[in-house]
Amino acid sequence: MKEIHLTELAGLAGQLESHSPWLTITQEMVDAFADVTGDHQWIHVDVERARRESPWKSPIAHGYLTVSLISKLNPQAIRVIGPSATINYGLNRLRFPSAVKVGSDIRTRLELLSVDQVDDQRQLATYKTTIEIRGEDRPACVAETLMMYVA
Repeated sequence: MKEIHLTELAGLAGQLESHSPWLTITQEMVDAFADVTGDHQWIHVDVERARRESPWKSPIAHGYLTVSLISKLNPQAIRVIGPSATINYGLNRLRFPSAVKVGSDIRTRLELLSVDQVDDQRQLATYKTTIEIRGEDRPACVAETLMMYVA
């Protein structure tokens, strides 16, 4: 994990890159997400059918489960020191180039694209967050994530 003071963040735009630790996607995680969202599509929760019929020969994580893990993984890649609050401000772009098979390891690669001064108390940072799948050439997810830092 990289630690950067808020006062230094803007100067690192275009240069700062870091990775989170790997996280294994389990069937229990997928099932819990299905229960919370009501999305019980068989490609996620029916292990035997997914092994027989899906193109991945395995159940896969929901795309939105994958993107929701950004809020867990990104703080393990970069820690900004100094703000009184850090607020998830949203996404500019979101794509899912590859499915995440249950049992796969994922991590985020975080790149700082820009930092904009909103007012005297707030800075808005735009990151390119890429969710990588161990051993795969294509990422699971690519998103521009926005973080608001409040002094």
